[in-house]
Amino acid sequence: MSRPSPTVTIMIEAAQVAGRKLLRDFGEVEQLQVSKKGPADFVTMADKKAEEICFDRLSKKRPGYGFLMEEGGVVEGSDKSHRFIVDPLDGTTNFLHGIPHFAVSIGLERDGELRAGVIHDVVRNEIFWAETGEGAWLENRRLRVSNRRKLGESVLATGIPFMGRGDHPEFLKELNILMGEVAGIRRFGSAALDLAYVAAGRYDGFWERGLAPWDVAAGIVLVKEAHGEVHGLSGNDPFNDGDLVCANSTIAAKMIDRIEGRVKPKSSDTF
Repeated sequence: MSRPSPTVTIMIEAAQVAGRKLLRDFGEVEQLQVSKKGPADFVTMADKKAEEICFDRLSKKRPGYGFLMEEGGVVEGSDKSHRFIVDPLDGTTNFLHGIPHFAVSIGLERDGELRAGVIHDVVRNEIFWAETGEGAWLENRRLRVSNRRKLGESVLATGIPFMGRGDHPEFLKELNILMGEVAGIRRFGSAALDLAYVAAGRYDGFWERGLAPWDVAAGIVLVKEAHGEVHGLSGNDPFNDGDLVCANSTIAAKMIDRIEGRVKPKSSDTF
């Protein structure tokens, strides 16, 4: 069994503390659902508070490191080699509606390369972590991506573009292509957890467009360290552009071929 490095341990602790605060706030959301004002302002404050917790704990333990955060944006550090990438509440819409599926995600970049990631599934109290060269882990259990080779046996995850964002016709075209060939497609509303679940073999693959760096930073490391592959779509960079496919090498190639039109979809995937 591999143990997390001191820096990854700090990331895990920050995610856990932020997660405990989110869980307490989540307990208030159901009561707020029936109020006239609604829970939106409360959730925004919960999101920002969780980010403050991550920033405070990480910056105290690793002074000088830079940050890229969903709410706080870029914070330049004196250490130009290291940067934490923080999504304090991935799955905000789920949180807002009282759906118990959301996460804290913290990635670490070293000299422009993603090197470590922590994803904390707050409600299930699961800690996914990975570090380059050390594998991907769920607490003390080593993770591997699914070894399925046929699309017809695979369950995929995706994200549906929000109202007013993304290319809805493009998404529907991709969905139509893939849903006729796979065992199922899921949309659970947290890209960080989708990536963690691919690393854990719970999903066989995942694709989405228009994600932000903080959505995917930790998850990319997890999938790669679980012996999976992460590819950009349409020539895009999966981290900076946010259009990605991840799976084992065989399923990833088949998904990309169909999404990008290189292979005509079949009614069954038998090869």
